[in-house]
Amino acid sequence: MTTLQHRPDGPARPPSRVPFPVVDEVARHCLQDAEPETVHIELHLPGRLDPARLRKAFGEALRRHPRILMREAPRPWYRARYEWELTAEPDVEVIRCPPPEPDARGQARQRALDCAPPLSSAPPIRLDAVPECDGTVLILTVNHTALDGPACLRVVATAAELYGGRDNSPAAPPVRTQDARRESVAVPSNWTPPARVAPGTPGPCPGNGVIVTELPLPHRPKGSPYTVNDQLMVTTALLIAHWNGEHGARPRPIRITMPVDDRPRDAGMPIGNGTRLVEVPFTPEELDATDMAGLLRRTAARTRFLKSQPRPQLGYGVALLTTPWAPVAVRGALTRGLRRAVAPWTSTTLLSNIGRIPYPLDFGEEAGRADAVWFSAPARMPRGLTFTTASTAGRLHLSVRWSRSLLGPGDGAELRDLFEHYLHTTEVTAP
Repeated sequence: MTTLQHRPDGPARPPSRVPFPVVDEVARHCLQDAEPETVHIELHLPGRLDPARLRKAFGEALRRHPRILMREAPRPWYRARYEWELTAEPDVEVIRCPPPEPDARGQARQRALDCAPPLSSAPPIRLDAVPECDGTVLILTVNHTALDGPACLRVVATAAELYGGRDNSPAAPPVRTQDARRESVAVPSNWTPPARVAPGTPGPCPGNGVIVTELPLPHRPKGSPYTVNDQLMVTTALLIAHWNGEHGARPRPIRITMPVDDRPRDAGMPIGNGTRLVEVPFTPEELDATDMAGLLRRTAARTRFLKSQPRPQLGYGVALLTTPWAPVAVRGALTRGLRRAVAPWTSTTLLSNIGRIPYPLDFGEEAGRADAVWFSAPARMPRGLTFTTASTAGRLHLSVRWSRSLLGPGDGAELRDLFEHYLHTTEVTAP
């Protein structure tokens, strides 16, 4: 993809334009001020960063990944597509360096939930570098209409290499022979409306709240037919069943959306929204923690089968809906109406497992290597609750994010504790 080119004998050419992909278009149709679609990424570095060097390194990283330097192109109402306009340089200052106040990290984190970077200026991300007594916290706010967390982290890895002068190439992905199998597996029907997360104590203001925590990676016997991702999936299903039971909701099937990312992690990684969504169902009867080994085996077979099925990123219906048969204004109204109509069939929750962070994220001798990385995915209603996990330095980093229209901070803390409890119960001892 080309960016703005400067002629040696004349003015710059107009910016290149590319149509919105399917995921971007659907997100653009359904934008809300009350619950912005942002991805929050948080990195902890043990040392301090120099703001000028960071700005220089991050600016160069953006130029090395030109697909991130994009803004929404102006259009007349009758245009059949939204388009991204690719620019040669950032339109705005991306990096903010707030003063070292007592709650600077908390304020930056809340901004990442409340304030989506505008699509009208390139790039649609912001980075807060918050100094603390034990190092520096980098908090990125990503407008999810434009790109996702793994793509943004690829750019951060490039910036780390430019800043610290150390190799930040990704580690080789783990080899899992069981992923190669394509056996047919019985999967519960998705035609029944799934359980909704039972309301807790919602607050008076709309928006999202989040809690981040660090947990030990769950034990898994060598040679197990399931992965840590399957343990996380079972954990999420069991805690939702527990929560709903405590809050008087009758048992219903639980459906968990799981993003799957097949992109390479090297410098050629496509930047944008590159994950496809898979929905993993559980019946109330099979959520029996007393047969944990059986539940883990069934979940592993089910997720492996569903991941292997060819499917558009958001499903066949959405792919048809985004075909440019009418102006985007018309298709946008239809998309919003259909979203409201199918709300009862929306999955119960979303579990996004980034997995082991593949990059060292090493910013050099003074700043050091990231020893904690958190992500959080949007938690808009009707789903209203998401869990995002990543592992760094042998630890699991969990973010619980919720809609304030559904839950309050105390509820978020209780769900975090339930996650920790049920994750521990998945540690089946090998016979």
